[in-house]
Amino acid sequence: MSLGQELAPHLPFLRRYARALTGSQGHGDAFVRATLEAIVAAPGDFPRDVDPRLGLYRTFHAIWSSANIEEDPGASSGVDPESIAQARLARITPLSRQALLLTAMEGFTPEDAGYLIGAQPNEVERLVAEALAEIERQTRAEVLIIEDEPIIAMDIETIVRDLGHSVTGVAVTRDEAVAQAIARRPGLVLADIQLADDSSGIDAVKDILQEFQVPVIFITAFPERLLTGERPEPTFLITKPFQRSTVKAAIAQALFFDQATIPA
Repeated sequence: MSLGQELAPHLPFLRRYARALTGSQGHGDAFVRATLEAIVAAPGDFPRDVDPRLGLYRTFHAIWSSANIEEDPGASSGVDPESIAQARLARITPLSRQALLLTAMEGFTPEDAGYLIGAQPNEVERLVAEALAEIERQTRAEVLIIEDEPIIAMDIETIVRDLGHSVTGVAVTRDEAVAQAIARRPGLVLADIQLADDSSGIDAVKDILQEFQVPVIFITAFPERLLTGERPEPTFLITKPFQRSTVKAAIAQALFFDQATIPA
């Protein structure tokens, strides 16, 4: 099997990670392209002493680290996602966010995450706790949940409230979701893909975004179907069945880039 064939199944998830780390589909995909270009240019430099997925993420981190895009946290005062992130970076180190996303969202063990960011496993665990605590201190939001499975909706609502956020409502159809969003504008939307009346959570979100801008996290059992590169895609994805830590990490990261929760 060629190196390209080995890496192909992991690319949608690397793109998910890159987007969550940067808060931008464009920036995240650009880093992934740069990673692949580096591998193609020097295949002999690709780490072959580890699992291909680890080698892929390790190469990505080398590209990410060399870009130095997170220097000078106070330099930007705009309201685009990258500028909003800059308002927080003085308080949260990039290493902490990488540790959080690698373990909670991407499912790496503390040992593997440590390999990727150059830290010991116990240091990774400390960084994760540090990132969650600091992000939670900086972000508070009202959350709309679009989910037609009652048990899952209850679980998500509990997670949201445990993080200190409030829930504006739980919608089970596209029309209900749009009506609730307009009636009480949320600061974050958590949306399933397939809804109770066979309507689409994606269409519901599109309708909401036509009314106002809000960060969105999609929940799906098939994230690779949404990460094809063939159309505009969500920045934040949670894979079903999900871990509570994954939902917490996604919420924290989505709000990290949201203008409404910029720290004073």
